[in-house]
Amino acid sequence: MLAGTFLLLNAAPMVPPLPVTLNRITAIAYAIEAGQHQPGWRGGEIPYSWGGGHDEDPGPSFGTCLGYRGSIKPCPATRTRGLDCSGLARWVYHLAYGRDVLGPGNTDDHVRRLKRIPAAVARPGDLVFYGKVGKRKVRTHHVGVYVGRGKMINALRTGTEVRIDRVTALDDLAGYFRYLGVS
Repeated sequence: MLAGTFLLLNAAPMVPPLPVTLNRITAIAYAIEAGQHQPGWRGGEIPYSWGGGHDEDPGPSFGTCLGYRGSIKPCPATRTRGLDCSGLARWVYHLAYGRDVLGPGNTDDHVRRLKRIPAAVARPGDLVFYGKVGKRKVRTHHVGVYVGRGKMINALRTGTEVRIDRVTALDDLAGYFRYLGVS
């Protein structure tokens, strides 16, 4: 009987375990990264669009070329329905909390609504910001949804889609931040 059980286990295909325990925020972020239908998006890969995701309601939208400094010229944002990094974070949190908890604005505005936490206690669903966050001065330029094991889901730059990258993809990590509002 023991030998039969052993053979049965060895014959079964190996399914890798999930890398992290999924919570609501990370489940939504993974679904978006996979191109699954979400409110405001019928499905498929979501392209990066400078300023995308910042309409009155969170979610993919046409972007803006105001302040655009990307490498693809001319700026494609006004003809690309998609998300920028803070638009992605805003939409994921809106879907998870059922309301626009991060609100309009850019990464500087969003980081001010959150609490910095030590990297050692960061958990999937926290946000990871890049740039500088000081007591008096905030200058951030990127945000991703932390999904654990040193990875984030983010909208990195023009010419890419929402994707998974290592937290070390950019070299100026400002830290991990958590929304402490009532869910």
